[in-house]
Parts: sequence; C-alpha cells; structure tokens
Amino acid sequence: MHATYDGWIERDAYDSAGDKIGRITDIFYDDRSGRPEWVAISAGLFGMKKRLVPIHGSRPTGDGDLQLAFDMEMIKDAPKIDPGGHLTVEEERDLWSYYGYQYDATKTKDYGYGKAYTQDRADRDYTWRNDRETDEAMTRSEEELRVAKQREATGTVRLRKYVVTEQQQMTVPVQREEVRVEREPITDANVDEATRGPDISEAEHEVTTYEERPVISKETVPKERVRLEKDTVTDTETVEGEVRKEQIEVEGEDKARRR
Repeated sequence: MHATYDGWIERDAYDSAGDKIGRITDIFYDDRSGRPEWVAISAGLFGMKKRLVPIHGSRPTGDGDLQLAFDMEMIKDAPKIDPGGHLTVEEERDLWSYYGYQYDATKTKDYGYGKAYTQDRADRDYTWRNDRETDEAMTRSEEELRVAKQREATGTVRLRKYVVTEQQQMTVPVQREEVRVEREPITDANVDEATRGPDISEAEHEVTTYEERPVISKETVPKERVRLEKDTVTDTETVEGEVRKEQIEVEGEDKARRR
C-alpha cells in the first residue's frame, strides 16, 4: 500500500481549484494504523518551510499528480511546521484544528470534514515512512534553494498642475503728439493768403493732440505636454538560505578488502 502513496513523492500538487501549488516531498503515515494521512508540500511561496495538507478528500489527476481538497490560500497560511521526519502530538492537533477537523471527537469512523477518528488520539503521533520497496541502493537527497520573485509597490509618483502668478515686464513703443508754434515771414508767395480777411480782428484756432497708451490683454497659450512614463531597470540581488543535504557514511570493517 505504501508504494502506491509514496509514488506521489516528487509529483506536483494542485489545490482544489486546480492551480499548481508545489512539489510533494513526503508522505506521513499513522504510526499505529499505517494509514497515510498527510502530504508535505514544498513551494517557493512557502519560503524555507513545508506545508502539511490532509490526504483526505484529495484525488489523483490523470497525469499521476495529486489534487488536494483545500485552496491555495488556506494551504499557504497553514501552521509553519518543519517536522524533520516526525510530527508531534501538539503539531498534529494544531494542523487538524486549522483544517477544520475535530481532533478529540470519538464517535465517527470516517474522514468526514469536521470529524475525527474513533480511536483515542491523545498518545498518537505520526512519522514519515520511507519503507517503499526498492533495491539495495540508498538514495541520498539534498535541498536546493528556489527563489521566487514578487512585485512590491515602492512609491507613488503623480503629476499635479497648479497656478502661480508672476510679474512680467514688456517694453512697447508709444507715440504722442506735441504742439509746436511755427512762425514764417510774409513773402510774395504767401501774402495773398496772409491778407485774406479783415485787417484787424479777433480769432481763435485750436489743434487736438493725441497720444498712444498701452492696453494689456491676456491670452492662454499651450506651451508643452507632460506625462509620466515608467522604465524597468534590472538590478542583481544576492539571496541566501540554509539548505540540508544527506551524507552517507560506511560503517564496519570489510574483511575481504583488508585481506
């Protein structure tokens, strides 16, 4: 039976909506019954921690992967537990409670959501079992860093137009008229014009003078267009994290080799 469930290890896991979450790294079994109850999911959105998800309600996909019964947000926000191959009673209680199961219920026999198992669970724990049937070789595994990127707002830039008032000066030419008195002697050329009229009389003569004055008017004239544009700049950042890897040592004496 274990070989069937362990076949999910290294397969992809999907949430209830069919969105890919990450990779299945471990299967956790009940120590007493041997029943598989949890899958461990590793994904970049979880950081360095794995998320444990109940197997109950899940179903295999056509490609041999596993679709879980919970959505991505619920799985992502599950308690951050790093069991290291073993799930304690306290960790188990927190996980069952988070996913909506009644950890201490004793009257039901199925996996029903909101229910629990019939046995007294106070002294039970869960251990990852890697006892699937293989050859004589030992598999050595190690963790590798996976880095995901997310977009974060770093600031807001806006254009704002406002009105300011300033004084301007302009120099413009203006004209004005001034009166000048001209006197000319009587000559043969103008004597007839000069003696026309009575010999002695009173008279008046007036001249209207004009001048130009500046008149100010204002006109709104468009000067330029201003807009905001964004440029994408690529920088390089160095990230680091701790990863674990397995080492294999040989113990004992090889008498045949020593001979």
